[in-house]
Amino acid sequence: MTEQKKQEQEVKEEKSQAQLDYEAGQEFLKNLEPAQAANAFHNALIAFELEGNENGVANAADKLGDICAKRGDVATAMNHYDRVYAICQKHTDRFSLFSIEKKKAKLMYDAKDYDQAIRLYNEVLDEYGALRDPQGSVDTLETLAEIYLTKGEKSKAADAYRTIAAIHTSFKHSRHAEKFLQKAEETEKG
Repeated sequence: MTEQKKQEQEVKEEKSQAQLDYEAGQEFLKNLEPAQAANAFHNALIAFELEGNENGVANAADKLGDICAKRGDVATAMNHYDRVYAICQKHTDRFSLFSIEKKKAKLMYDAKDYDQAIRLYNEVLDEYGALRDPQGSVDTLETLAEIYLTKGEKSKAADAYRTIAAIHTSFKHSRHAEKFLQKAEETEKG
């Protein structure tokens, strides 16, 4: 055995089976093989649970949630995301919590559960405000406007567009602001 092969073997031996399964799942995802990825992440999840590795559980559950969301399995995806959320709350991992909040909001939007999506996107919007992230706020407001339009709530959609215009105005983006004010007007007229 060459020295390089020997070192690679030692690195593999240091990784747990859970970690190896998780990495295999990532490879399957990269190769666009979601069924095999789901199986590998499921195996990793169980092994991480047995090890008592909460970070590993959270990472595997997050990947499983993503796969289920893509498949349209809303309930299972939400269960996985809720599990990740609980672990992140326990460890006060605010950025991971925010990431899961965005995934849950999109999941509800894609599932056409618009009331739940609106509630979740408003929480996301509050977080972007706290982070002073105007682009995130604008993107979220555009999504909210789409949802309101889908629900036939034109005045709320117009309000979202006006808020976007106000954000652009505060950054002296007058052309963008004007575009969204015009969009608000057109939305209200129908």
